[in-house]
Amino acid sequence: MSHPHPRPYNSVLETIGWTPLVRLGRVGAGFRTPVYGKAEYANPGASVKDRIGLAIIEDAERRGDLRPGGTIVEGTSGNTGVGLAIAAAIKGYHCIFTMPDKMSQEKVRLLKAYGADVVITPTAVPPDHPDNYVMKAKQIVKDTPGAILANQFYNEVNPQSHYRTTGPEIWEQTEGRVTHFVAGAGTGGTISGAGRFLKEKNPAIKVIAGDPVGSLYTGFAKTKKMGEGSPYKVEGIGGDKIPTTIWWDSIDEFRQVPDREAMLMARRLAREEGILVGGSAGLNVALSLQIAREVDDPDAVIVTILCDTGERYLSKVFSDEWMQENQMLDAPRMSVEELLTRRPQRAPALVSVAPSAMLRQALNLMNTWDVSQIPVVENGECIGGLIEGTLMTRALAQPALLDRPVRELMDAPFPIVDAAFPTDRLAPMLTRENPATLVQKDGKLIGIVSRYDVLQQLIGTR
Repeated sequence: MSHPHPRPYNSVLETIGWTPLVRLGRVGAGFRTPVYGKAEYANPGASVKDRIGLAIIEDAERRGDLRPGGTIVEGTSGNTGVGLAIAAAIKGYHCIFTMPDKMSQEKVRLLKAYGADVVITPTAVPPDHPDNYVMKAKQIVKDTPGAILANQFYNEVNPQSHYRTTGPEIWEQTEGRVTHFVAGAGTGGTISGAGRFLKEKNPAIKVIAGDPVGSLYTGFAKTKKMGEGSPYKVEGIGGDKIPTTIWWDSIDEFRQVPDREAMLMARRLAREEGILVGGSAGLNVALSLQIAREVDDPDAVIVTILCDTGERYLSKVFSDEWMQENQMLDAPRMSVEELLTRRPQRAPALVSVAPSAMLRQALNLMNTWDVSQIPVVENGECIGGLIEGTLMTRALAQPALLDRPVRELMDAPFPIVDAAFPTDRLAPMLTRENPATLVQKDGKLIGIVSRYDVLQQLIGTR
């Protein structure tokens, strides 16, 4: 077995690239076409953007635009900034990054950790607005002596770096068997550069770009006209402007994927594959599985990009609260057993009477424990039910019934559900005629849930 790192490196910059290719066999279970993810989170800056950060700086040095003590400025969603900052830290440059306010706080803190300055700009402004993060970066370059703009959306070094590195790596790692290459397009550099290389090796390879719903890219690819976009939550891909770093002739198709599908797939990758990545990688994998289902060929090989580490999205993609607030994760389903534990402990979990008890005793129990329904239990089984409103009406009309056994007055037994039964499925079962249901666990009755209990849970008091 060959070792991936047989010798020490002179600097961390030498560890960029040659990331592993990993089969996604669990989220892809049941598909005949295998899907592989290129683990770009294994780069030193934990993202695919490490590749272009170093390449852009070295190109600027060769051209003489970046000199010792210079400043690198970029409008970045975070990962390109990290790639630039790592190279700048080794080479002795200063960095200033502008970033939209929709980006996670983890990314902002990360850039600052590498010594960069971060300028936060509003997301909801047009691309040509002075406060847009790209426009703000250009203004900073004008105002800062010795500064250059990395310009990842319009710098041809971006796709060229993937043509030189990412594409050849995929070709070699799959031994030329790759048939489909899937990647999200932000700047478009990854899919354009790697896609062009792969197509030159085999023109039959399909290159498919993933795009968030709300991005303009898919519409532009079809019509070559600027449409109207809408906000979306996946970070780092898609766009509201058309960059020159997308090589349109290298891409066969654009397809859109909703935020929810992308985010949920990112969570699945962590839980099923042990791979912690962000929403853009989730989008790539979700789209790759769509294509695997369509292709349905065991001889095909789909390769996609696992763009960055999910540690940068712990407050978003991997936060249940954030996901629920943004309608991308259903609220957790509460079981009836959990509902029982949240009920104020004013009464025993289950107040019941024997069939031989007098109605007077049953009504006293209801009054004592402030309950409106009691099951009639014999030998551990519910054989009938008592409902306060019905009993009071009958007792007022015929007081003599107070001294009759409940066996003669009880209604039909209450329905029984298992302790794990979800409360959101109880509501249709609870009516005026049937206001409660019994709960059992391991074959034993453990409590009763009423319409009132479910209502209190729905309005948030339990």
